[in-house]
Amino acid sequence: MNQVFPKPIRNLPEADIPLDGITAYLSQSETHQIIFMQFEKDADLPEHAHAAQVGIVLEGRIELVIDGKKQNLSKGDRYYIPEGVKHSGKIYAGYADITFFNEPNRYTKK
Repeated sequence: MNQVFPKPIRNLPEADIPLDGITAYLSQSETHQIIFMQFEKDADLPEHAHAAQVGIVLEGRIELVIDGKKQNLSKGDRYYIPEGVKHSGKIYAGYADITFFNEPNRYTKK
């Protein structure tokens, strides 16, 4: 897998995210989390909801359905999912992003 993230990011703890083919690094705060994610395999995201989420696409592409509206996002695009809004998606191999979760306990360290 081509490394998208530089060494300081790769030195962060890995996040325990239950998706096959993902490498994710966790930056932890008392109030939120920032996850640096990279996918080497396609992944389906079933519909779910949680606290607010903001993402910036660094590489590849993702299809997101947010509150029933489908979006196709690629490098340079941003997305915002308000708190409690149902969303689902399809992530394609080669995708990488930086995601902010407005909650401190979304994921744990591996």
